[in-house]
Amino acid sequence: MTSRHLQVVVCGAGPSTDLLQLIHVASDRGWTVAVTATPSALDFIDSAAIEAETGIPVRSRYQASSRSPRSLPPADALVIAPATYNSINKIALGLADNYAMTSVAELIGRQVPTVIVPFVNAALAARTPFRHAVAALRDERVRVLLGTEDGWEPHPAGSGNERRKTFPWAAAFTMAAQLVQEAKSVAPGHL
Repeated sequence: MTSRHLQVVVCGAGPSTDLLQLIHVASDRGWTVAVTATPSALDFIDSAAIEAETGIPVRSRYQASSRSPRSLPPADALVIAPATYNSINKIALGLADNYAMTSVAELIGRQVPTVIVPFVNAALAARTPFRHAVAALRDERVRVLLGTEDGWEPHPAGSGNERRKTFPWAAAFTMAAQLVQEAKSVAPGHL
């Protein structure tokens, strides 16, 4: 069996500090993992610990190709988690104002199976721009884990620290792996 590669884009939100949970779940199932961080996420994550676990440096900005050749395997799946209100709106609009958002735009454009797990409070989730962004992403076949059917709801304002403890890292990976399997069964040999 060939190894699969998971690309993770992490945004600056409380659950980011627990990103190693997702990396462990994927690694335990034989996947390689690479992490790209939004500029805000760098304040939340332990880049050295992530690199030690994955063997791949965390990427967060563009680099001259002569200094750092692209050495990552092609992504079989993309998980964006935790995805902030701002990042979800940017992704839906196709805004690529930093390395992480450009990577996301490209991978979605390549139709890499993608899972987004929002970490937003109920007040932000109720906003029309956010609801439109989620609908637009779902129209692009991006799987947004949000709602009662996914067991992941926006949290009440001010309760993010407590809610962080139950962030669905394993569910995000399981959904990404399922999407890869479904894509493979639709187009054998394509992935």
